[in-house]
Amino acid sequence: MAAQDERGFTKTDLVMFNPQAPNFQKTVNLVPRDTAPGGYQLVDPDASGKKSRFDLVELAEQVQKADQFTRATAGSKLSIIAEQVKFLQEQARKVLEDARLNALLHQTSCNFKKIPGKTYYVYKQRKNPDQEFISMISPEEWGASGPEFVGAYRLEADMSWTEEKDMERKANEYMLINKILDAGTNVSFNFLPSQYQASKALEDVREKQ
Repeated sequence: MAAQDERGFTKTDLVMFNPQAPNFQKTVNLVPRDTAPGGYQLVDPDASGKKSRFDLVELAEQVQKADQFTRATAGSKLSIIAEQVKFLQEQARKVLEDARLNALLHQTSCNFKKIPGKTYYVYKQRKNPDQEFISMISPEEWGASGPEFVGAYRLEADMSWTEEKDMERKANEYMLINKILDAGTNVSFNFLPSQYQASKALEDVREKQ
């Protein structure tokens, strides 16, 4: 039996835990039941809301599974984001490399006006091999007596340079872009730009609702 110590506090009897016995809680905190949902009295509210200890264990297992599923879903989405970040990093690295190459080629010695769409050739200067220059003459036109060849580059409309090995791929990209733009010009619109903007605004309002 519980007794009081000299300070007046009640002592609690020591209860030994049996590890062989099932560890079920005697009471749990559940959401209060509505015995008359929608104003209609249940036939037997006690039977309809009665839960056994096994039901509570099953409920706990479902919660645990839901937590595991949530973690797995979040992990898969984070993996996709990580792959996208790697792709963007690679694209940024390529953009910086292209920008550096374009700057170097525009700073290379040249005695004529460069025209977009034309292919030019870079050679090493004979008197100073550490310096390079741009020429309109190809290695085939120079022949064996020509200076040391470095590379061939085409000047694009946006003043960027395309290396010879990438010219065909770049041409195919431009061809595809032109087809898309040409297809867009054949579309006829029977409304004004202001009407189009107004219809887009209505669509945005409906999506928010």
